[in-house]
Amino acid sequence: MSHETQVLLDRVVLVKVEANIYGARKKLKKEDLVLADGSKLPPEDLASLGSKRLLDPDKLTVFNRLKKEAERICLRVGTRFLGGFAVPVESAASITVELERIGLDFAAAKTEFIAGYDAAVTDWVVRHPEFAGIIEQAVDSVEFVSTRLSFDFLVVSVGLPDRLPPADVARLESKIGSLSEQMFYEISVEANQLIEQSLLGKEQVTRNALRPIRRMRDKLDGLGFLDHRVAPVVATIDDLLARIPNKGAIEGGILQEILATAMLLSDPDKTRRHGEGLLATQLPVVDETEVVIEYAESEPPAVLVVPTAPTPVIAESAADSPDFTDLFDGIFDDELEAETVTTSDDWALDILLEKCQTDLKTGNDTDESNSSEHSAEPATVTAGDDKEADDSDQDYWF
Repeated sequence: MSHETQVLLDRVVLVKVEANIYGARKKLKKEDLVLADGSKLPPEDLASLGSKRLLDPDKLTVFNRLKKEAERICLRVGTRFLGGFAVPVESAASITVELERIGLDFAAAKTEFIAGYDAAVTDWVVRHPEFAGIIEQAVDSVEFVSTRLSFDFLVVSVGLPDRLPPADVARLESKIGSLSEQMFYEISVEANQLIEQSLLGKEQVTRNALRPIRRMRDKLDGLGFLDHRVAPVVATIDDLLARIPNKGAIEGGILQEILATAMLLSDPDKTRRHGEGLLATQLPVVDETEVVIEYAESEPPAVLVVPTAPTPVIAESAADSPDFTDLFDGIFDDELEAETVTTSDDWALDILLEKCQTDLKTGNDTDESNSSEHSAEPATVTAGDDKEADDSDQDYWF
């Protein structure tokens, strides 16, 4: 196993959610159907009859909801992997707490369902009296149904034995290598839902629209070790969130930036290219040219006077001209050309990369004016929690 693969495995745990839900269905048989004289059913190799319900499916909705909630909790900070979810090690404890709560809710719902199971079946028969016979002959016992309702989860570390065939090692490394691709895909699904349900055609939105943006940002930040192109994308989102007003509806230019960012995140390929483009536009560190200073000897004075300080003379590194105006012309042309090629495909990328380039230019001008008085460490802005009073419990799509 490569060192990079082992490093990734050391930074994640595998969370397996095991939710078994009773289907309350049985296969529909030929004898369950009442056919008109002369009618004929197609053979089984041509068509199947499907299934019949044994009780109202709404009675099982709570179990499906809890299962999906458990999956959303894992996907909030992790990504799908080996039939479970790869979650950062530092997030495992908080995930465990929430999954334990869901387990208790699932157990309470199961107790209530089992207690009312017979009544639910009877009600279903009453609602479909003409098919009472085919329902009653397929009903399962309460004891059997109880074994088909369960919820549990496991949190384990992923590793390989010391000795394993090369093919198995390559297979796992292939799965590990696809983690970042899966992460970007999951981000794109959530971004598309945000666009379709909350942003398109809106002149203004409430601050609830920021929730999925923050969720996507936190997920990318937590799994940033999967792909080096993630960090610049997170920085882009941080910059956007930092400029959003703390109160009131979101509209105008800032809403268009949110839409552009969501459209960028909705395409995995463009998200990766955006991160790569931002990395390419970061100015390289230029070594300061060593300046040699010589002091000219003063001419012997004609009259005895108090000697003055020697006059400094800067040695010219260009033989013919002391003018340094054009010395650095064109040094960054390659980077600018690369940026143009990278960002010309869609308007969302153009907006974001153009803004990033402007920020970089502004930052460089500031550094030149302050020389050595301040360090050049970049400041990272992290979005704060949304504590607004209008932050309702409405779930929307998310």
